[in-house]
Amino acid sequence: MDAMTLLHERSSMGKLTGPPPGPEQLEAIYRAALRAPDHKELRPWRFIEFSGEGLTRLGELFAEAEFREDPHSEDATLDAARKKPLRAPMIIAVIARVTPDVPKVPKIEQVISAGCAAHGIMLAAHALGLGAMWRSGKYAFDPTVRKGLGLGEDDEIVAFLYLGQLAGRHKPLAEHRIDDFLEHWS
Repeated sequence: MDAMTLLHERSSMGKLTGPPPGPEQLEAIYRAALRAPDHKELRPWRFIEFSGEGLTRLGELFAEAEFREDPHSEDATLDAARKKPLRAPMIIAVIARVTPDVPKVPKIEQVISAGCAAHGIMLAAHALGLGAMWRSGKYAFDPTVRKGLGLGEDDEIVAFLYLGQLAGRHKPLAEHRIDDFLEHWS
């Protein structure tokens, strides 16, 4: 697949099945992530890979977050939280490992750099014929989840990237008019 086709045709895939990406695929995926723009070479990212029992452990962490938010949570709510990570055979959490007070590299730039690493993962997965979905939601900001994943005070969860084999139908790609997003200053 050539680069322009990759960039023009990548889309999120909500239905994913096993097996998870293999070792060679993961190496290619992480190599793509490490090419993200990175002012001052801070490498402001880290990745946590969940598969197998790791997905179950992440689900338990999500359920704990629900319970801490509302100790009267219904069992159905806690069960739904436990099942969220099981929607794919692998999840990669992309963490912005922020170094505070770096001259000329504010926190937002470091978080965006980690976001670019996440996008690199998404593009590489598509190029390899894998499906991927970028999810964040409330768990990305939850203090219980942050603590459970060992985040520092300045760190941010940028994404939970769900990865796997394509399942279900491909939804049609939305066409966008470039002029709706472009302003010219000439």
